[in-house]
Amino acid sequence: MEEKDILKLIDHTQLQPNATWEDIVSLCDEAVKYGTATVCIPATYLKRVHDKYGDNLKLCTVIGFPLGYNSANSKVTEAKDAIADGASEIDTVVNISDVKNHRYDEVKKELEMIRAACGDKLLKVIIETCYLTEDEKVELCKIVTDVKADYIKTSTGFGTAGATLADIELFKKNIGPDVKIKAAGGIRTIEDALAYAEAGCSRIGSSKVAPLIAAKYGL
Repeated sequence: MEEKDILKLIDHTQLQPNATWEDIVSLCDEAVKYGTATVCIPATYLKRVHDKYGDNLKLCTVIGFPLGYNSANSKVTEAKDAIADGASEIDTVVNISDVKNHRYDEVKKELEMIRAACGDKLLKVIIETCYLTEDEKVELCKIVTDVKADYIKTSTGFGTAGATLADIELFKKNIGPDVKIKAAGGIRTIEDALAYAEAGCSRIGSSKVAPLIAAKYGL
């Protein structure tokens, strides 16, 4: 893969709690200019961004973020509200507490509810790998496949660690053929992003990589 081709895989991300409207506009202007897959932004900005950019920009947001222990009903409401405000992709954090207690039926039930709420919009499931054992990761690969989510995603970027290539390989062995992979968390260089793309990731969440590529190639 050419380095410039990575741009179309990137969810150009700004999820810091102190992000201002000016920060969000700068992010979105970069995304339009560079041709990234989406911008991933807080739900509070979705409607304003959608009103400003319309169909020129695909919008992604996060729900149950970043800790995942919101109620299932609240996550469903978040997803519906986000879609109404213009989001076409939803990244939800699993209930990590339920995972650690091996309440997998509850995890699956919640994700089925969110899948239904998302309708034809893309659903990415953040499993926050840094908190999980290998067996727990494998179990979540199966659940994400069973609920027909579009992506399994490594990390929020707010946990104790981010994506690893070892986890990408584990995902590839255990997800179904219709599930794609998003790597996020700690991907800050072009070399990092290229390694994840070549490992099989269809999306890369990063706030740093798109401007680096643009600067390198004069975009």
